[in-house]
Amino acid sequence: MTTEFTSFNLRPELEQAITALGYVEPTPIQAGMIPLMMTGADVIGQAQTGTGKTAAFALPILHNLQPGKRAPRALVMAPTRELALQVAEATSSFGQFMKVNVLAVYGGAPYIRQINELRRGVDIVVGTPGRLIDLINRGVLDLGSIQTVVLDEADEMLSMGFIEDIETILASTPVERQTALFSATMPAPIRRLADKYMRDPQSVTIHREQVTVAATEQRYYLVNESEKTAALTRLFEMEEISSALIFVRTRAGTGELASELSNRGFPSEALNGDLNQDARERTLNRFRAGQIKVLVATDVAARGLDIEDISHVFNYDLPDDAELYVHRIGRTGRAGKTGIAISLVPVFEKRRIKDIERFTHSKLIPAAVPTTEEIIAKREVELTQKLTVWIARGRCKTERAIVEKLVAEQGLDPVEIAAVALKIARGDEKQRPIALMTPLNEVRPARPMRGGGVRHDYAEKRPFIEKRGAPSERFSAERSTAEHSTAERPARVKREEGFIGAKFGTHSNEPGMVRLTMSMGKAHGIRPSDVVGAIAYHADIPGNTIGKIFIEEQHTLVDVPEELVGQVLSKAGKYSIRKQAFTVEKA
Repeated sequence: MTTEFTSFNLRPELEQAITALGYVEPTPIQAGMIPLMMTGADVIGQAQTGTGKTAAFALPILHNLQPGKRAPRALVMAPTRELALQVAEATSSFGQFMKVNVLAVYGGAPYIRQINELRRGVDIVVGTPGRLIDLINRGVLDLGSIQTVVLDEADEMLSMGFIEDIETILASTPVERQTALFSATMPAPIRRLADKYMRDPQSVTIHREQVTVAATEQRYYLVNESEKTAALTRLFEMEEISSALIFVRTRAGTGELASELSNRGFPSEALNGDLNQDARERTLNRFRAGQIKVLVATDVAARGLDIEDISHVFNYDLPDDAELYVHRIGRTGRAGKTGIAISLVPVFEKRRIKDIERFTHSKLIPAAVPTTEEIIAKREVELTQKLTVWIARGRCKTERAIVEKLVAEQGLDPVEIAAVALKIARGDEKQRPIALMTPLNEVRPARPMRGGGVRHDYAEKRPFIEKRGAPSERFSAERSTAEHSTAERPARVKREEGFIGAKFGTHSNEPGMVRLTMSMGKAHGIRPSDVVGAIAYHADIPGNTIGKIFIEEQHTLVDVPEELVGQVLSKAGKYSIRKQAFTVEKA
């Protein structure tokens, strides 16, 4: 027998709103939490995004609320502007027949409107911790009448460093309040927070994602750390992707990867905390409408993102714990459909796959990165299929007339004409060179040294340090700066990476090579992969012919074969990296 909202005996105005919104049967988290919160008990709800948590706390808050007082009676804390706005909007919808005033407060928006609304009187405040503290310190947000506090996405507020802010805010509320905590995962700091600020909390845990995992095909690919992007682009060639969400560790990483993918012919956009609300909404709307197929996001930015029909989730960087892995891949395989979750795993992180398998009680399938031959074969099959379709349609009368004219007037071979036409049609493939990849090794990637150089850990093959709580700043910094290289550069380029930042002459010491200089350097944030990719693409030369690369502060020295110098220099005015133009000339 299923539960219906009418069984909760909510106030008539709420039942009217629920009916108007088309809700009939509550989700598991709603069925578990609503009756408990209506009694005024402290509660802990553990459930993932998309399980209906907002209604689980908004309906009981509204049920117990007496509108019309000037001071807020309920406070909801959320980690991001996006989530704060979603919660405020949903709460207003549920309270549409109660004349309830709900206000969202968050950073990046003007203070004046929020302050004016608070002064006029607000029933429920939904906000991000930073802006809430600002308003408290300005003396315009009085929490002395708060009856219920909700901590939504508590684990994300922890990861964003908001725990101290949360404690400061809680200290401004009455001791005799109701506290509700919602979190997808329950790390130790969240449990300590609950122990400190909650009174005999009752728990409701919904394992929604466990079902999703069963409906999701999970694969992993062992790759060299420096060749993740190369592996990703190869997979993009072979997978039937309708829409994809790619998770990376850092904000900076989202922009870099989205730019790199776009440069390689796979249009992508970044979703991170640096976007203002309008930009974020525009990006999400383009993704929902299918105008862009690939989003590159951090875990924090993806919270509150509830979009159906995501065919693939990629773990470009493995998450810090297995619970977060489950939460990520729950973005695909929804509504009875089968989704695909793919993880790119450096060899030295391979043992973390076992942790994920133990937690999910499922098997991740090891797979091999597609070979160059497989990608070329697939491209040819797709081209042949496209030709067959167009021939069957018979809609090429104008083009056929052109061919017939060339044959009649110039005596050209129709087969040769067809071959040239196909060559032109495949022009976009030059945007998608198949990235070279090297054999797997267990050596950690290069990392910066004091003084501007880099160092390789050939001597010390340190084991991966599994996360216990939040990662240290040092380890996060190592990981975020480890992306110095990519697959396109040949072995000799990798050997010379250690010379970045050093001083070298203007002549190559390698026979048959000529040294050129680029007008971009360390100050512009470029990497060896940028150099190889830009020159190879714009000059139309093989990336593996490029030799030593020396990245200095304001410029870069790069060796190219003597016979290709003219071709490289002839493309002057066309070179760019991430839309920033640069010049190339002899050193």
